[in-house]
Amino acid sequence: MSNTLHLSRRLLALAQTGLHFTAEEYDRERYREIADIAAQLLADDSSHSAAAVREAWFVEDGYATPKIDVRGAIFRGEQALMVRERADGKWTLPGGWADVNDSPARAVEKEIEQETGFTARAVKLAAVYDRNKHNHPAYLFHAWKFFFLCEITGGELRTSYETTEVAFMPLDALPELSTGRTTEAQIRRMYEHASNPQWPTEFD
Repeated sequence: MSNTLHLSRRLLALAQTGLHFTAEEYDRERYREIADIAAQLLADDSSHSAAAVREAWFVEDGYATPKIDVRGAIFRGEQALMVRERADGKWTLPGGWADVNDSPARAVEKEIEQETGFTARAVKLAAVYDRNKHNHPAYLFHAWKFFFLCEITGGELRTSYETTEVAFMPLDALPELSTGRTTEAQIRRMYEHASNPQWPTEFD
């Protein structure tokens, strides 16, 4: 992650939180100006306009916190259940952003069913990773990734409006991955967790 992205994201978070808590209009002006400067810095470092960056960031208000991405790892032997994303044509473990009012386990179970057709049960939280620390492409928002080991309980394989293919893929011949969602190292690490169920949850 570039230093510009890291610092600009922090400035946007401070501006968002400041706008939420302060009632002083002079302070609000300063926070809005900080947000504008941060958005311009990001725009200068990308193909997006400052207005587009600001609009994307301020979809939500209030205290700025990381976004939560959940991923479900299901294995059959040395094969992982994978989905091909309609958005970019690349493969990943099933999952996505957690929804408000869902528990973490319910969020990943719902994503698996929506994307693959299988109903599943979350068995273990294997890892909580800071997206910034695991070789993912640069991204505007700070995110934490929750990886669950899961087991299929029913349903049948199908695609969805988000996925064009669903298949169990061999670990030694993984397809082109959507690395913004899941990396090869993470998939292999989840297989190690599945092979060693006594391992504790890992984090960061």
